[in-house]
Amino acid sequence: MRLQRFLAQAGIASRRKAEELIAAGSVRVNGSIVRELGTVVDETHDRVEYGGRVLALAATHAYYVLHKPYGVMTTMRDPEGRPTVADALRKAGIKRRVVPVGRLDYDTAGVLLLTDDGDLAHVLTHPRYGVEKTYRATIRGRLSPEHVKALREGVRLDDGTAAPAGLHVISTSRMNVVVDITIHEGKNRQVRRMFETLGHRVEALTRLRFGPVALGDLTAGAVRAATEKEVRELQAVRRTAETVHGE
Repeated sequence: MRLQRFLAQAGIASRRKAEELIAAGSVRVNGSIVRELGTVVDETHDRVEYGGRVLALAATHAYYVLHKPYGVMTTMRDPEGRPTVADALRKAGIKRRVVPVGRLDYDTAGVLLLTDDGDLAHVLTHPRYGVEKTYRATIRGRLSPEHVKALREGVRLDDGTAAPAGLHVISTSRMNVVVDITIHEGKNRQVRRMFETLGHRVEALTRLRFGPVALGDLTAGAVRAATEKEVRELQAVRRTAETVHGE
């Protein structure tokens, strides 16, 4: 097993973050610092250490769903002392070490998956797998037919053209429009920038669905365990990635 995958499966970080830890010299194998990405370790016989402790692969993984409120950081700690998702886990009495899958911006609310299954986190956040995310956005102004067409065909952003989005208008008023928009990329602040490019400010944004996991009626700040059905569907996403892409 590659070292970065071992770290991910041990619940330390995603595979991409694990690569950063290895390159920084933060990981030891059998007492020696290892910086070479792709180093192969034997999960049974090799001694892997990080942060002064010996790591072991989790026998089973944990999956939690959080309704991240507005004004909460999608991190486990914040140097500025702002509320984080770790605070929500503590309030819910969850002691298992899990980390967020991807991120939601400070000013975005909604469904957030947390797990110690680093392999799954890698698949769910990697752009190549196209995991769908649906958001409910309240935007300033009225959407013209031309703007709806542009969103559905792909809006040009400063870091490349966004892939076509699914768009469904929920309600309209004199000042605002409420829409559900589905994307399968993970560009920084993508939904906000897509609308801003068309001259519309996003006034509120909530993620309703991440892959097979839906927000449902989970209240802001609440945490629940993923259902068996959700876990099965999440694992199916990973199996597809392994079959199609050889992950």
